Amino acid sequence: MQQELKLRIVSGLILAAIVLAATWYGGFAFRILAAVIGLLIYYEWSTISGIARDWVANTVGWIGQAAIAFLVLIGNFEFAAGMLVGVTAVGIALIILHGTSRWLPVGLFYAGATGLVLAAIRSDDRPGLYAMLFVFAVVWATDILAYFIGRALGGPKLAPSISPGKTWSGAVGGAVSAVAAGVVLVHFLLPGAEVIAAVAALVLSVCSQSGDLFESFIKRKFGVKDSSRLIPGHGGVMDRVDGLIFACFSALLLAGLFSLIKGTAMTSLGAALFGL
Repeated sequence: MQQELKLRIVSGLILAAIVLAATWYGGFAFRILAAVIGLLIYYEWSTISGIARDWVANTVGWIGQAAIAFLVLIGNFEFAAGMLVGVTAVGIALIILHGTSRWLPVGLFYAGATGLVLAAIRSDDRPGLYAMLFVFAVVWATDILAYFIGRALGGPKLAPSISPGKTWSGAVGGAVSAVAAGVVLVHFLLPGAEVIAAVAALVLSVCSQSGDLFESFIKRKFGVKDSSRLIPGHGGVMDRVDGLIFACFSALLLAGLFSLIKGTAMTSLGAALFGL
């Protein structure tokens, strides 16, 4: 157990250093990270869902994911979004024409959208850096504090049929911690935006926990403990970014909503979220 814990800590620190360095530099460095995460998620999804055994569906899936990753790398997010819609539509067509698993289009969208939304949130400007750091702070505070508060307080289970270990006390504690972390970060980065940060943090925390439950459902559905063994001591990429994915999706929707309310064009997710 001690050896496993050491391995988990070391690999976690290395991953955190890579992610934070790429986030700080932004640009092509972060787009590489986003594209790789998307591709690895598709690899894990296709493996645990059995899509990898259907060579037609899997070939189409990999071609589509490679195209999306390339467009993310060169920063063409509009074409990447169009490709994502097209690839997902092809996945649906394969269900009808080829008898492919219904999990193919879900996985295509889930993996492709992850890389695209991550890169779009970070973008290449300072508001993008702030937005990405905000999302990380909210998701990490949710994950860490939900675990410790849930263990300390116990109580009724949140979703016992999906994830027996999660409790309502942990969920509420994680959400409160996320709001606190988001507000503190924004207070130092963008004084005056604390109220909108609190609202955004609460929404992102709830969505992050929903993403965690979604992946638990997927793993329970296919009878696997971890999405893969790519990360020593941690399992797979999906195991580490499940909450982050849903939080990023919700950040995108929030940014669009805030832009709509203000009547302005959404130039950057960071700018839309915090009014920059």
